[in-house]
Amino acid sequence: MAKVKKAWFCQNCGAQHSQWMGQCSRCHEWNTLVEEVLSKPDSKAVQSGRSALPERKSPTPIRSIAYDQTVRSGTNDNELDRVLGGGIVPGSLILLGGEPGIGKSTLMLQMALRYNSSVLYVSGEESDHQVRMRAERIGIQNDECFILTETRTQHIFQHADNMQPTLVVVDSIQTLHSEALDASPGSVSQIRECAAEFLHFAKTTGIPVVLIGHITKEGSLAGPKVLEHMVDVVLQFEGDRHHIYRLLRGQKNRFGSTSELGIYEMRGEGLREVPNPSEVLLSNGNEHLSGTAIAVMVEGVRPMLVEIQALVSTAVYGTPQRSSTGFDVKRLNMLLAVLEKRCGFRLGAKDVFLNVTGGIKVDDPAIDLAVVAAILSSDQDMPIHHSICFAGEVGLAGEIRPSSRIDHRVNEAAKLGFERMLISKSAQLEKVPNGIAVAKVGKVEDVVRDLFG
Repeated sequence: MAKVKKAWFCQNCGAQHSQWMGQCSRCHEWNTLVEEVLSKPDSKAVQSGRSALPERKSPTPIRSIAYDQTVRSGTNDNELDRVLGGGIVPGSLILLGGEPGIGKSTLMLQMALRYNSSVLYVSGEESDHQVRMRAERIGIQNDECFILTETRTQHIFQHADNMQPTLVVVDSIQTLHSEALDASPGSVSQIRECAAEFLHFAKTTGIPVVLIGHITKEGSLAGPKVLEHMVDVVLQFEGDRHHIYRLLRGQKNRFGSTSELGIYEMRGEGLREVPNPSEVLLSNGNEHLSGTAIAVMVEGVRPMLVEIQALVSTAVYGTPQRSSTGFDVKRLNMLLAVLEKRCGFRLGAKDVFLNVTGGIKVDDPAIDLAVVAAILSSDQDMPIHHSICFAGEVGLAGEIRPSSRIDHRVNEAAKLGFERMLISKSAQLEKVPNGIAVAKVGKVEDVVRDLFG
C-alpha cells in the first residue's frame, strides 16, 4: 500500500511546507496555506502517466540539431497567429487565461473547428452535447475535430497516443486529475503535476498542447506561479463583458514577441476578427461635440486610433471627483495639475470624468495630448474638428515629448482620412503622407492656441 503523507501548499506561490504556518516563508502572504493529502505513486500509476523519466540522452552539439524556421502551423485565425508570432510551434505548451465568461472556450473551440488537421478537444467542464451546441453556433469546418469529455490525464494520454492528433486543447487545467496524486482537482499540487505531465507529453511527442486556465479575483492565473514558468506561451484574453470587443495579449512567448495584440468582436455566431480596429473604435457620427478628441496609439507594433471623451463640470460636492475608464487615474491627476500650473486653467474645483471608448484599456503615454485636448474642449465647451487627431506625451513642465513609431501613427491617421495631426516638434518624421498636414507643437500652451485661439 502506498505511503500516505500530508503537506501544506501555498495557494499563491505553490511553495510546500511540512506544517501549517500563518505566513508563507517564500512569498510572505498570510493565510494562504492549505492542507493536501499526498500519496507516493506506485509503479502502475507512474507507467500509466507521463511522470516517468524520459530515456537518457547524450549531449548534442548545437550545430548538429535540426532546425527549420518555417515549422510553425497556422490556425486560420490571423489575430491568434499574430499574437503567437506566426503560428503554433510543434511541441509547445500554451496557456490561455481569462475571466469567466469572457470567451476562452469559444476562442479555442473556434480555432479547433477551423484547424487544417486533426484536433483533440478535451473538455472537463462541459458534456459532449454542450460542446456540440456551441460548435453548431460557430460553424463546423473541420471534420477531424474530436471531442473527449475526460478529466483523468492518464486516459487523455492513452487516447492521444491512439489518435496521434496534430493539436490538443484542454479545457481546463483546473478540472484535470492525475492518478499520481491523491489531491483534489484544482489544488496547487494537482495543477502543477498535470501541467508537468502535459509538458512531458508535448516535448516527447512533438504535439502542441493548449491549456485553458482560470484566473483569480486579482486577475492572475489560478494555481502556482511555477505554472507560468513551465509553459512556453502565456496568453491573456481580456475585455469587458458589457462590451463586444475582446483583446488577446501575449504575456510570455518563447517563440515570438509579446508586444502583439489581437482584437476580436463577440457575436452570436462566435468571435469575429477585427483586422482594422481603428474603424470600429471611432464613432461614425458627424456631430461636433465638445470633450471629444482622437488619439493615435500604438499597441505593440500595431497603430490604432481611439476616441477619448472628457466631461468637465462644476463640483456639486465639496471634493471634486476624478474618474477615468480605460486610463490611469493617477496620470489623469498629473495632466490636470500640468494644465492648472502651466496653462492657468482652474480645474481644481471641477469634476473631471474621462472615458476611452470601446471598453479597452490604454497605457500608451502618447495619448496624453488627446486627453489634454478633450479636457480643454469640455471645459471651454468648444468642439474639436473631427478631422484632427493627436499623438504626443505631456511632461511635468508642460512640454510635448515625442512618441515612438511616429511614422506608423501618421500613416494610420492618413489612411483613415484625417486631415491634420498634432505631434511633438521634437519628433523625427521621415515622410508626411499625402492628404494629411502635420502640426508640430512644443508646449501645452501651443496646443491651446492652435485649437481654441
